[in-house]
This record gives sequence, C-alpha cells and structure tokens, in this order.
Amino acid sequence: MTPATGNRRRAALLALAAAYVDTCGFIGLFGLFTAHVTGNFVLIGAELVSHHDQILTKLLALPVFVVSVLLTAQAEFTLQRRGKPATVLLLLVEALLIAAAAIAARSLPAPGQADDRVTMVLGFTLIAAMGVQNALMRTSLAGPVQTTVMTGNVTQTAIDLLALATGRADAPTRTRIYNAWPAILAFAAGSALGAAGYAWLGFDSLWLAVVLVVAAAQAAFVRPEEAPHA
Repeated sequence: MTPATGNRRRAALLALAAAYVDTCGFIGLFGLFTAHVTGNFVLIGAELVSHHDQILTKLLALPVFVVSVLLTAQAEFTLQRRGKPATVLLLLVEALLIAAAAIAARSLPAPGQADDRVTMVLGFTLIAAMGVQNALMRTSLAGPVQTTVMTGNVTQTAIDLLALATGRADAPTRTRIYNAWPAILAFAAGSALGAAGYAWLGFDSLWLAVVLVVAAAQAAFVRPEEAPHA
C-alpha cells in the first residue's frame, strides 16, 4: 500500500466514524451535534426563537470540545517528545471514549430530555471523542482533507471538478480530487449508517464507530507520519 493510498483509507475510516457518531448523537441526544460542534449554535438560536429552554447542553458543548482539543494537543506534544506513537495512541483514546459512551448508555436510563444528566454524560463523552479527532486533523493528521466536517472538502472538490471539466485542471487539482472523494463518500455513508444503526440498536450501534477508529489507528501505526515537535 502506498502512503497516498494509506492516507485516503485512514481519512475515509475517520470520516465514516465521525459522521456515524454525529448522526447517532443528533438523533439520540435531542439534536446535539457531537462532531460538528459549532452547529449547536444554530440550534441554540432556533430554540431561543421557538421559546424552548433546553439549551444548556448545547451551550456547554463548545467548552467541553475546546478542553478536549487542548488536552489532545498537549498529550500529543508530550507523547511525541517521549518518542511514542502519539497519533495511534490518541486515536485509541478516541475509540475508548466512544466505547465509554456506548457502555454508559447501557447502564444509565434512556435520555429523557435535552438537558438531563444522561444526555450530558453521553453527549459530552462523544464530544470529547470527536475533539480528539478534530485536534489530530490540525496536527499529525493535518492535510487537505478534513474528516469531521465536509463543507470545505465539498467546496474544494466542486471547484476542482469544474476545473477538470473545463480543461484547466493541473496535477495538484487531480490529486486533491483523488484524495477528497473517498472521505466525502464515507461521510455520506456514515450519516446514513448512523441513522440506520441508531434506529436498529440505539446507542449500542456506537460500537461500529469504535471499530472504525481502531482500524484508522492501525493504519496510522502501519505507516506513521508524525514528526516530533521542535
């Protein structure tokens, strides 16, 4: 497997997992975004206009996310300085957090409303997991393809496809298309699978996301690309 193929495979696995988790959370946790965290601000505005008062979980989602990102960045720095496979270990942390949410959902009562204790426990655990992935996409897994939000990928791919269709595409343009389309398709598939999985198994369906992230960690271990910070 070439490095480019490995990168595309890993990005597709992570995009599939992120969309899957985000969809499960959105359906099961009263419209809470766990991967696309800033989307919660739109929902807060909508609920304020609709005179709903269940917005505390969505308000706290961003601070929880930011703390997860900061802890991930610091842990990555420390692990790299010690010569440890930081990307692999942190992806495994992400998988453990998703697993923790699935286990907690088994032992706790079903979420009853948007701001109850169970919703917060499950939601914040999944947000922390997605914070790990978002942080890594800005550091050791940084590149032209994002895995937690597809807006930038779709925008760039649409522009690149126009260049390809009009005969203006150069080699970098073709490379971007080649790298982006697996993640875009995987994200779309993850959204559909997340909805179907939750409808069938509830939060037990999160175990598939655990498997996907572990597979991405294995791919990162097979072909590590990170370099220690100076």
